[in-house]
Formats: sequence, C-alpha cells, structure tokens
Amino acid sequence: MSDSTSDIRDRVQAVLPSVRSDLEDLVRIESVSADPARHGEVQRSAEAVAELFRAEAFDSVDIVTIEGGLPAVIAHKAGPEGAPTVLLYAHHDVQPENDHADWDSPPYEPTERGDRLYGRGAADDKAGIVAHLGALRVHGDDLPVSVTMFIEGEEEIGSETLSALLAEHQERLKADVIVIADSGNWDIGVPALTTSLRGLVRLDIEVRTLAHAVHSGMWGGLVPDALMTLARVLSSLHDDAGDVAVPGLVSGPAAEVEYPEERLRAESGAAPGIEWIGTGSTVERLWTKPSISITGLDAPKVAGASNTLVPAARARISMRIAPGDTTEHALECLVRHLEANVPWGATLTHTVVDTGEATQIDATGPAYDAARAAFTEAWDGTAPVDMGVGGSIPFIAEFLDAFPEASVLVTGVEDPDTRAHGANEGLHLAEFERVVLAEALLLRNLAG
Repeated sequence: MSDSTSDIRDRVQAVLPSVRSDLEDLVRIESVSADPARHGEVQRSAEAVAELFRAEAFDSVDIVTIEGGLPAVIAHKAGPEGAPTVLLYAHHDVQPENDHADWDSPPYEPTERGDRLYGRGAADDKAGIVAHLGALRVHGDDLPVSVTMFIEGEEEIGSETLSALLAEHQERLKADVIVIADSGNWDIGVPALTTSLRGLVRLDIEVRTLAHAVHSGMWGGLVPDALMTLARVLSSLHDDAGDVAVPGLVSGPAAEVEYPEERLRAESGAAPGIEWIGTGSTVERLWTKPSISITGLDAPKVAGASNTLVPAARARISMRIAPGDTTEHALECLVRHLEANVPWGATLTHTVVDTGEATQIDATGPAYDAARAAFTEAWDGTAPVDMGVGGSIPFIAEFLDAFPEASVLVTGVEDPDTRAHGANEGLHLAEFERVVLAEALLLRNLAG
C-alpha cells in the first residue's frame, strides 16, 4: 500500500462515512460518568468501543477497571517488528447534558446542521476515539507502527482511578509516543499542539462572625455580619487592575500568539462594555498566569431576607495555577493570604475540594517534528500553533510522570466554537476530516 500523502488523503475520504457512523452510534449512548444512574450506559459505551477495536482485528482488546472506578478499554495491534509503539488516548465518558431545553436538537441524537455535527460527546471526546480509529482504518493491515489504544471512562469526573490503572497496566501501556486527543485547535483552519495547561485548586471557605443570627437593628454598627466580612476577604484576592494579589504564586511568559479583540469578545461571551481584568498579554493572562474566580456562594437569598446579621457565609474559590507551579505550593500561598486578610477577628475555615497539577510539555524532538510536519500537510501548509490552555487536564501530568521516557503529544478535535460541556456541543466536520488525515500522516511519519 502506498503511503504518499495523496494516497492517504484518498483513503481518508474512503473511511470517513464509516467513521462518522461509528461516532453517531457512540453519541447515542448516554455515558455520563457523573450520574450514578447512568453508569450502566458508561459500561455499554466501553463495550461498544471494545467492539470497534475487535472489528479492526486488534491482537488484544480488554475492558479494565479498578475497584470503585469506571471501565476503560485497552487494545493493542502490532506493527512491523522494531517499529515504535504509539499509545492513542481518548475518553468515552461525557459531561451531563443538563437542561434539554437549552439544546437546539436532542443531545443524544447526533444532528447535522450547517458544517457541524451536534450532540453530547460529538466532540469531547468520542470524536477523539473515532479519529484514532479512522487513522488506523486508513492504514488497514499495513499499520506502520504498533498501536496501543487507551480509552478512559472517567475523565469527566477527574480520572479518579487513572493513576491506579496506569500503575496496574504499565507494561501494556508503555509506548515511545503518546498521543492524547482531548484538546483542540487554535481556530478553524489553524491546527495546534497543546504545550501547556494550567493547574487547578478548588477551595471552600467559611467565614463566621456570630454563634447565631441576631437582630440587625439591635446589633448592626457594632457586630460585623458574615457576608460583609466574606466580601472583604474575597475582594483581597485581586488588586485594582484585576491581577491576582496572592503573594508567591508563579507566573510565566506565553508564546507570541495574537488573539484578536473581536474574536476574544465573541468566544468569551463577554457582556457589551465589559473591561478585561489583569495585566500582560491576553494569552499570558489566559495560559501562564494564575487566575482566581468565585464560582459559588452560600448565603441567604435576597427574596425573603430578614433583618438579621448573617452569622456565617461560604464561598467556593477556583484558582488556576500557572505551569511551573504546584498545587501544594499554590494552596499554601492561597490559605496563607486568606488567613492574613480576615478582618475584625472573624473565624475562617477552609476545605480543599480538589486539585490538579499544571503541565508544561517540552515540545521538541523527533516526535514533535513528525507531528508538526503531519499537521502542516493536513492543513494545506498551515503550521500548527504551540498553544497553551487556561483550563486543566490533570491526567496529562499523570502520563508524564508514569512514562517519563515517552514523547507526549496533546492535540484534539475541538475548536473555539465546540461548546464542550455546554448545550449544543458540536464537531466541525471539515476540521474533523483534517484531524483524521493528520493522525494518519503522523503514524506514517513516526514509523520513519
């Protein structure tokens, strides 16, 4: 079989109908890992993925779990003797669809509108699974490298048993190159390789000023209420420019990537007239500087509020940490700052919700050269951007730790309008074709 670029393009066209059909079948499975009532669907999804690999004559296909975890699929197909081994990662679980009324079509019925295929998991990350599958179908029985598939089943709930899975199956998962299909591209028509991701620390804090509520007329003006006290604490987290004011957190430079103002406003959903917070370049603020957001408050509702001083109030703090920082260090900095900024002798307590380490990838070496060449060919001469991600994918750090000798490539099928995790999640079909082509070319290049 010829492996020229033109022949591979032709074979991508030939396999696309079957790949899309497989994607649509997977989207119809409600594999919501966060919903215990649908864990049976997660199992059904794993079985469907395993059957897809068995149909491609993989040498071994297994559904594996760790006690208390959800099913993953590990499959292996041997290439030529002496060829490198490539691990292809994706995940088959999806986010909850939430209110169906927010969707323009049923979330679990794949629907084509315009240039997109809509449905929960149509992009994140069932498209990642079938992109891997499509690249393998392109090569057929002449696979240029050995391939191990690792399709996780609990990424959307924090990959709780991933470390244990990697440890238990380390020999089966060992590879020269790991391709993680759970990120995205810079724009329609502009590919990307993700080289940095911020980490995450989520913290619940409670401020208490009273043993119980008291009359605001009798005691207001003397006794501080918990809401005004909490507001003081939270306002200390940013300076007047909107930069994070917690001492000791790590910041770093970002790649020189232009993020046009009109695109930034459209993609962020910023209200008209809103001003940006912080200083530095746009991508530094989004990728390589820490950020702090308040994502929840526990306090009496305005409707029905009585004339009493609130004794206690709670908030959830979501802090993204820059590559180069650690969750242990960042948490220590945050707690120390909070405790130093509690006014009026109030009591502050905290509870860690969860954490995830930041990631910085050394995007140099033969595997990255092979990937950049493949992407440039697939996107007709447009070279990939080295992209940071402001969000967190903590499991990438786990792969880096578990397989320090492997080259880890992070890419994916998403684009700025994918709306992953939200209503009307959609896959841009022309970009998906380029993703399949790029991966088929990458497997060819890695063999060389």
